[in-house]
Amino acid sequence: MGGVLVTGGAGYIGSHVVRQLGERHEQVVVLDDLSTGHAGAVLHGELVLGDAGDATLIRELLQDYRLDAVMHFAARTVVPESVSDPLKYYRENSEKTRALAEAALEAGVENFIFSSSAAVYGIPPSIPVEEDAPLYPINPYGSSKLVSEWMLRDVAASGALRPVSLRYFNVAGADPGGRIGQSTPEATLLIKVACEAAIGLREEVAIYGTDYSTPDGTGVRDFIHVEDLASAHIQCLDHLRSGGQAATYNVGYGHGYSVREVLEAVERVHGAELPVREADRRPGDPPALVADTGRIRTELAWEPRYDDLDEIVRSALAWEQKLCGAHA
Repeated sequence: MGGVLVTGGAGYIGSHVVRQLGERHEQVVVLDDLSTGHAGAVLHGELVLGDAGDATLIRELLQDYRLDAVMHFAARTVVPESVSDPLKYYRENSEKTRALAEAALEAGVENFIFSSSAAVYGIPPSIPVEEDAPLYPINPYGSSKLVSEWMLRDVAASGALRPVSLRYFNVAGADPGGRIGQSTPEATLLIKVACEAAIGLREEVAIYGTDYSTPDGTGVRDFIHVEDLASAHIQCLDHLRSGGQAATYNVGYGHGYSVREVLEAVERVHGAELPVREADRRPGDPPALVADTGRIRTELAWEPRYDDLDEIVRSALAWEQKLCGAHA
């Protein structure tokens, strides 16, 4: 067994995967430019400061460390920014995925795990959404992820690479041990925003849209604990190393919570009301987005351990309180 190159491993999701890899004594090399990641979040392995699109550096790392797998998390992920600057997203997401895949091929590394997104579906015609559903992204972020998936699919068809693309739904929560979590300033993830509002770091939390065709009029999303998402990557790595084929998997829980239900959970865990403001819908937000997770559960025997909204919120709130104390 070799080791794993993790691009973006100092970021939110990547750092949790690096921690799980380290806990099972994998050799890990993290490549991150620290533009949004944090060196302190890398709890295992070696951190190399560099760009995920630097093909020469990637080839050197894969060969010098004799790595046998790549996990690619490095990406831009802010949807409104992708709308205002789409070429940045095709450059940072699609083009760098191409360069990384090419470098992996040149180094003879076949095992490639790609961080994709449910944004590739756009507004799905039915819920829950299966992997074979139509792919109609409604913003450049989703399109940049889909282009990356297509490139990897086509390389896989040539027999040169065995990629697994994981389509994330709404990631939330933090390491139950309190060591790492979501540290991105000005984050837009609902549970993080609500927890920041709970401890006074934000004046309010906004509900964007109260007139959707959902049970309470607010958007419904499939929230998955970052620990369970990380474990899915570990099982994909084992799948590829045992000779498994290229695949695409949704990663969620298969059921959703509305914005109001999430805010009620934060109030319940925190023990106080949140300052809430109702606002108009945001363009392009689907009414509901929930994963069909049958494929990953069947093919990889993946079983989540943290499928409980209050538990997700509890870990997220504890992390925000820790960050607040560190900055006090």
